[in-house]
Amino acid sequence: MFQSLSDRLSGIFEKLTKRGALTESDVSEAMREVRRALLEADVALEVVRDFIEKVKEKAVGQEVVKSVTPGQMVIKIVHDELVRMLGSDSQPIDVAAPPPVPILMVGLQGSGKTTTTAKIAYRLKNRDKKRVLMASLDTRRPAAQEQLRVLGEQIDVPTLPIIAGQTPLQIARRALDAARLGGYDVVLLDTAGRTTVDEALMLEVAEVKAATNPHEVLLVADSLTGQDAVNTAKAFDNRVGITGIVLTRIDGDGRGGAALSMRAVTGKPIKLLGTGEKWDALEDFHPERIANRILGMGDIVSLVEKAAQTIDAEKAQKIAQKMKKGEFDLEDLAEQIKQMQKIGGMSGVLAMLPGIGKLRNQIAEANLDDKILKRQHAIILSMTPQERRNPKIIDGKRKRRIAAGSGTKVEEVNRLLKMHRQMADMMKAMGKNKGLFARMFGGGGMPQPTPEMVEQLQRGELPKGLPGLPSGGLPRLPGLGGGLPGLGGSGPKLPGLPGFPGKKK
Repeated sequence: MFQSLSDRLSGIFEKLTKRGALTESDVSEAMREVRRALLEADVALEVVRDFIEKVKEKAVGQEVVKSVTPGQMVIKIVHDELVRMLGSDSQPIDVAAPPPVPILMVGLQGSGKTTTTAKIAYRLKNRDKKRVLMASLDTRRPAAQEQLRVLGEQIDVPTLPIIAGQTPLQIARRALDAARLGGYDVVLLDTAGRTTVDEALMLEVAEVKAATNPHEVLLVADSLTGQDAVNTAKAFDNRVGITGIVLTRIDGDGRGGAALSMRAVTGKPIKLLGTGEKWDALEDFHPERIANRILGMGDIVSLVEKAAQTIDAEKAQKIAQKMKKGEFDLEDLAEQIKQMQKIGGMSGVLAMLPGIGKLRNQIAEANLDDKILKRQHAIILSMTPQERRNPKIIDGKRKRRIAAGSGTKVEEVNRLLKMHRQMADMMKAMGKNKGLFARMFGGGGMPQPTPEMVEQLQRGELPKGLPGLPSGGLPRLPGLGGGLPGLGGSGPKLPGLPGFPGKKK
């Protein structure tokens, strides 16, 4: 997400942080580069101008010149202005109204409107425990109504029965009547799209809106279209009046022009981000967290929230109890791998860690893809329950059988067993140090890293002031080597992930 923009800005600010003191010309030069980076990211010109003016106004003042770390102060100012530009606070979908709450989905053809409708329905049903009815008003695109019906079956959300020959207006009224009679909480109305904004489209949407009086009018826009998405949002807002925006395919957007311009140009909040093809690949839009990701500070809070939603609390509790006793077998490791895959795999987790931007190329070279996790899981599944609980009994003959059963090589089985031994040693050490265990697994959420912490990470140092850590930093635990194998350079070391092979020659 916003990879190219993030890389550009990180490079600019790295130069600033290396200087002890900053002059006005240093700040002006950095702002010129930031301006160029934002324009190349397809951010609207008027938004860039306003942004640069406000940053310069604050950055050339006495507070930066006299600051202990002027470079970090500039980054903080840029961060705060990014948050302001993105909308300052998050605004989720509002369903606080007398049921059934009508939500109108609008947008151009190909923006992912129908799929997003199903994702929102899935989210409301599973997370908010709402009874949802979906209805397709698209009578123009072949099989559009059938598509929504199939999606509804996949996510177990009812759809309005299809009656041939009805107009969008008739379908919308029938959907509201059905929702009232059926006792539904929310009714999602998926309107037809066009390849471009035209009068016929606007008239149809306006008629449906007047007839249904929706509580939310959500525009679904493809983030990869950049400024064209912003223009589409302006057109829909002027004619129909939208209440929020859902940006799709944000995971493939390296520039971020649409996301950064949308709020400033339209004045309408971005409510959701489509981050993938899975049903749960829909995130709330948090301006501060997005600003953190753009500036390479990671997004620890989103990672923790995602983990909390996907991790089985009961299983996690059992593993925690075993860890307290210093026990950790291969069944526990298999469970950890499963949870890692649910969160988003290695790539998903690493993308949200602070200071990881500089290591992106090295990580790619180290071949740390999610196929490794799948292979490791397959190896464990090829073992007998006895072997999983007591790996010491696995001899050469058993290794060959496990490798053949999982479609891997004996070397990979050996690597997995070595990784497990290292992790088990670490658990034993933590089990003996009750105080450390309590600090690491005690209550309280993890705060967002400060710019100072990020700078320390980028230098390869452990940030000071992280809660749960002893004052002298992390103790040396057995089995934790220098970092990820295959990652050279002077970047930060990431302990606790042994066993991953480097890139094959």
